[in-house]
Order: sequence, then structure tokens, then C-alpha cells
Amino acid sequence: MKITLIGLGMCEGDLTLRAKSALDDATKIIARTANSDSFKSLKGYEVETLDCIFEKCRNFDTLNAKLASAVLKAAKQEDVCYCVDGGVCEDEACKIILSKHRDCVVYDTVSKAAHAYSAAKLTSCGVVNISAYSVDELKSCAAVCVYDVDCDLIAGEVKQKLSYLFGEEKECVFIRGTHKKIIKIYELDRQKDYDATCAVAVQESEFLKKDRYDYADLLHMLELLRAPDGCPWDRVQTPESIKGNMIEEAYELVDAIERADADGIEEETGDVLMQAAFHSVLQSERGCFTGGDALTRVVKKLIFRHSHIFGGDKAASESEALGVWENNKKIEKGMSSFSQTVLAVPKNFPSCMYAQKVQKRASKSGMDFTCPEEAAKKLAEEVEELLCALKQSDGAAVCDEAGDVLFSAVNVCRLSGADSENALRASALKFAARFVECEKLIAADGREMTSLYPSELDKYWEKAKRNV
Repeated sequence: MKITLIGLGMCEGDLTLRAKSALDDATKIIARTANSDSFKSLKGYEVETLDCIFEKCRNFDTLNAKLASAVLKAAKQEDVCYCVDGGVCEDEACKIILSKHRDCVVYDTVSKAAHAYSAAKLTSCGVVNISAYSVDELKSCAAVCVYDVDCDLIAGEVKQKLSYLFGEEKECVFIRGTHKKIIKIYELDRQKDYDATCAVAVQESEFLKKDRYDYADLLHMLELLRAPDGCPWDRVQTPESIKGNMIEEAYELVDAIERADADGIEEETGDVLMQAAFHSVLQSERGCFTGGDALTRVVKKLIFRHSHIFGGDKAASESEALGVWENNKKIEKGMSSFSQTVLAVPKNFPSCMYAQKVQKRASKSGMDFTCPEEAAKKLAEEVEELLCALKQSDGAAVCDEAGDVLFSAVNVCRLSGADSENALRASALKFAARFVECEKLIAADGREMTSLYPSELDKYWEKAKRNV
């Protein structure tokens, strides 16, 4: 049998002439609810309502499934006209019916979103229409109409999402039936009454006056700065000229993290993102890739490498998860030998980090010391070789053996469970703090460091160690 889906609109009189003609010829008319102003358009028709289903359902997924089931069941016996408040295009039960019933005709009308758009008098052409019950799926957009804001709980969820996208102080238009008022986004869940006609509409300000910006805005800003009439400095930059900035900004971010400075972390995270965006803009100008390409690639990489989450692999622990990641990484990069993984370590890593990474990857082949003590013996051998080179006054040999000593020390750290980069840095910081304290103690006694005997310096050093 045929199912005719009819949108009743938001107000009495929104019913289209074609829809009215279909109702005039209908043998069975079912309405989603009688609790809407638009239901008055069905006056004079014999109508069965499904309000009873609302009372039995605890969530909207169940409700829509049961509404659709009731209409599909009725359609097995005779042709049915199913009427919904708002538009057919917005109704989830109608979408289910369309996916399951081949013989469907749709007569739509003024949707909830269209009603909100008209009431708010939005001027943006890029308006996104979405139900409040799907607001988590909303992404950055120039303007949005959110309908189905039917209770304060849902209004709170809409407020959170719109605050993230537009800023909580941004003005929006709150619509309830034929009434509207301008409020701030943070006030969305503070209204007196909510019902199925409630909606909110908001559009972003001019680019330079926006309260909130996203990654697309960052790319746009850099494009403006690189334009012929943009910033003279930004226009002449190349990947080579700004590559050091990325390292600098990354170090500043790590510094903020180590200081537990939340405000600093926010600022430096933005600076790191800006450097990455700058490189993507430069490459886009060369026709290599865009920022969207880079983001797509990293998300696809995360999906592929987390096959224990999104695929068939299993990982019950952190180490197992890391194993899956490393194995998938080898597959992704087409690595079939241990040598390839070792050679893939970036050579511009800090020296301790590079050595540790190379050792760790090589160890997967079985080439490794069995314990820290065994590695320590090798370290002692390397120290002896360094001393021998010093006795021979062989500068090249001293440099070579000094490197071996450091490399062996990294091995001992790694096998002991210590990160050599962090360990060395912590030790250097400790030394610096104690040195400063030592000089303060000497100065407090009215003396100069350079005038002291080694034994005297040792005494001050020991005192500094106790203080710091």
C-alpha cells in the first residue's frame, strides 16, 4: 500500500494545496501528535493520533522506531497519510519509513528550521539545520538553526555546543512558536518555557570580529597574511625559513607543560598549531597538499594504527596496544626489515633521544644487552678506551670514544627504565640550581669562587647540595 508523508508546518494554515488534496482523497490519516498548532490544519478530517506512543517511550530513538512501526503496520492494510508537525525532512520516523517502504510520496511544507530561519532573519547563505537531539554532530558553520529544543536539558546541550562554536556571549535568536527574542547563548537553558516549537538560530560575526575561531579560520588568516596585500614578513617565508620556529614553539609548549601552566599551555598549543597550519598553507600554494589533506591523513592513520579499537586486533594492556601500533606502523610504511625501522628515526632528534630510539628499535631484532648490569660493563669498557685516547692525545679518537661513552650510558639508562633525555636534563637542571646556590653561599661569606682552593669549593658544594 502507499504511504503519503505530509508536513503540517509550524502554524495552522501551513498545509500546502497538494497535501490538502491528498488528505481529501485519503482513506486513513495518522498524525504524529495532536499537541501542535499545525494540527489544527487537520480540522474536519478523521484523524488517528499517535500521542499514546509518546507516553510509553523513554527515549527518542525508541519513540521514532515505534512511530514508524505503527505507520508501516497500518500501511499493510490500506493507503496511509502520515502527518507530522514541522517538515517531513526533519522527522526521524519519516526517515525510517522512507528507508523501509518503497511506495512513498512526500508533501512537505514549512519546516521547523525554515520557521526559525525566517523568524531570526538570518542573512548568511551557509545555514546548517539540525535537530537539538543531533547537536553533537554539528561542526563549524557560518550559521545554524537548531530545532527540537523542547526542554531545559536539551537546551543545555545545545548551549554547550554553540558556546564552543560561537562563544557563550554571542547573541542568538530564541524562537518559541510565533514568538522570538534575542538572548546570549549562555542563557539558552534559562528560559521559562520549552516545547516542540522551540528553536535557536545564530550566525557568526564578520571574520575579524568573531568571538571564536577554528582551524579553518586559522588557515584563512594565514592565507590573508600571505596574500599580495598581506604582511611583508609572512609573504616571503618558506618551509626552510620557518622550520626552526616549529622546534622553538614545541619546546615552549613542553616548558609550559612542565610548569603546569594551563594558560601557557593554551597559548603555546595555539602557536604549535599555527606553525603546522603555516606549513600546510605553504604546501597548498605549491600544489602539494592542503590542511584538509593533512588532517584527513592523520585521522586515517589513527584509525589504521588503532586496529585493536577499530579493527580485529586485541590489546588488553598498554604494552599490547603499543605493540599493535608499532606493527601497524611497519605495515603502513612498508617496512619489512629491522634496518628500515632504525633508519626511519629522524636524524635531527636531540642526541640522547635519537640514540635511545635507535637502540630501542634495534633491540626488537634481539640485538640487545640482557640487563642494565651487562650494559654497565660495556660502559666501563668505553670509559677505559676514552682514557686511553686521552693519554695518546688523539683528538679524533677522543671524540669518537666520548661518543661511545655517551651511547653506552644511554643504553644503561634505557635498560634501567629511565628516559635518558629526561634524566640528563633533570641532572643538568639540578647541577645549575646547586651551582647558583653554591655561588650565593660563597658570596655571602664575602669571597670569590675563583679565589678558592678545590677543597674549599668542595665544602661549599656539599653545603649547596644539602640546601637544594
